[in-house]
Amino acid sequence: MTLKQLKYLVGIVDSGLNITSAADRLYTSQPGISKQLKQLEAELGVQLFTRKGKSLAAITPAGREVIARARKILREVENISSLASDLTAEQEGKLAIATTHTQARYVLPEVIRSFRERYPKVDLELHQGTSEQISELIGTNKVDFAIATGGRHLFPQLTLLPIFHWHRIALVPKQHPLAEQDRPLDLKTLAEYPLVTYVFSLTGESSFKRAFHEQGLEPRVVFTARDADIIKTYVRMGMGVGVIASMAYECQDSEDLIAIDAKGLFPKVTTWVGFPRDMVLRSFMVDLIHFLAPHYSPRLIREAASLPTQEQVDELLKDIVLPEKGGCEQVT
Repeated sequence: MTLKQLKYLVGIVDSGLNITSAADRLYTSQPGISKQLKQLEAELGVQLFTRKGKSLAAITPAGREVIARARKILREVENISSLASDLTAEQEGKLAIATTHTQARYVLPEVIRSFRERYPKVDLELHQGTSEQISELIGTNKVDFAIATGGRHLFPQLTLLPIFHWHRIALVPKQHPLAEQDRPLDLKTLAEYPLVTYVFSLTGESSFKRAFHEQGLEPRVVFTARDADIIKTYVRMGMGVGVIASMAYECQDSEDLIAIDAKGLFPKVTTWVGFPRDMVLRSFMVDLIHFLAPHYSPRLIREAASLPTQEQVDELLKDIVLPEKGGCEQVT
């Protein structure tokens, strides 16, 4: 058994069992991958895939076990390379991050700017998606870090470090009736209007809907989007009241939109950064987390990364007071 065979095996799985695509991805030939796969199966004495003609049809139960262990072995190979690079003080490498649009648009630009100034030779890749898409990217080792909100159950293989809290705001055009309201906003009033908000998670009820349901209310959501800028566009068109993250309200938005404080109407939300529990963090990775969350020292980040369970990480960080992330201060 060789590392090349394990690399080809994982490459086949990550290419949807398409050997031709795997060959292109791994810069090798289709016959070469097929030969290595046959040799691996012969050595192990088990069939890793079921076949339909010359094509791979599905992963066998034995194949799932072998693939899971192959991923761990390949991760450890990466860890050895990372450790060696850090020991020789190399400031080069690649860091792939998967995150949501809100984090990419409103949180990461200043962090990335500071990071690039310190590590100009580190290549950054930024992927955007929903929590489910981010989970898939992490699960197939296509990214190193995940930065997202909620959905912790989707990431059992990650060490998660909470970085800040945030709340929602309601967004309306200046001529909207809610803009003239002189009393605090409540869910009953909000439920009387069509709503424009973020795409809901496909796994479980969202905290947005749950807040209404707990008061016996049914929100009328007429439009959803991943992108707060798109939500603001449709609010401006008069489609409905926007409900977005407070950090997405920029001062230039105040020219035609009013932000109404919705703190307390919905649960407080926490954004976190996560990385595989078996990953060895290089110095530039630790610094990126520190740029994201200055309340974590590099020493504390490395200590958290060394712990084997999320419960131990949570215990370590329980006394850390997280900041609250907002947008423009002009919120009524």
